[in-house]
Amino acid sequence: MSEKLTEISSREFAKKLSAKVSVPGGGGAAALVGAYAVALCSMSANFTTGKKKYAEYEDDLQRILKQGDMLRERLLDLVEEDEAAFEPLSRAYGIPKEDPERAGKLEEATLVAIQPPLKMMRVIAESVLLLNEMLVKSSVLMVSDVGCGAMLAKAALTSASLNVFINTKSLRDRDKAAEIEAEADELLSVYAPMADSIVDAVTKKLRG
Repeated sequence: MSEKLTEISSREFAKKLSAKVSVPGGGGAAALVGAYAVALCSMSANFTTGKKKYAEYEDDLQRILKQGDMLRERLLDLVEEDEAAFEPLSRAYGIPKEDPERAGKLEEATLVAIQPPLKMMRVIAESVLLLNEMLVKSSVLMVSDVGCGAMLAKAALTSASLNVFINTKSLRDRDKAAEIEAEADELLSVYAPMADSIVDAVTKKLRG
């Protein structure tokens, strides 16, 4: 059994990402960056919990820590799911063009390949909500980490969306493509600006 992408070193992952292989690619990188984003959220919560100054937020911090752990692990799982979902798509592209079953198999495999990056977007959106909460409830000493998390979350969200759109572009079922794109667009329209607002607020706190 081959080694999981999330179980190799960061150096080895980057090396694989730079190689002439299809996976890991943009999708896996997006999921990993998303995991780092929510990890920074958890870090800020871990350094804030237990402090008297922030006692009023203690229950919220414990909830954020629990949810953050779940989101981080889910995003790491999606690194692997993205790799697995690409395999049938790669095989479908290898089917001879004259094969009458090619179009159907390619459509089916494309729909499978769309799912991991779309799931990433949903999970990253939840991470942005946690980061937005930590903007208020974090120790002032950790506010820069909250801002870094938000910046990474926006990058991950946008990157995952590109991996959705490159596949919806080739779907023959345009109604299904429109449905998927509408969800991705909604997630982008709500959570990318939210991430930006977090970064702006952190910048003001640090430089204002």
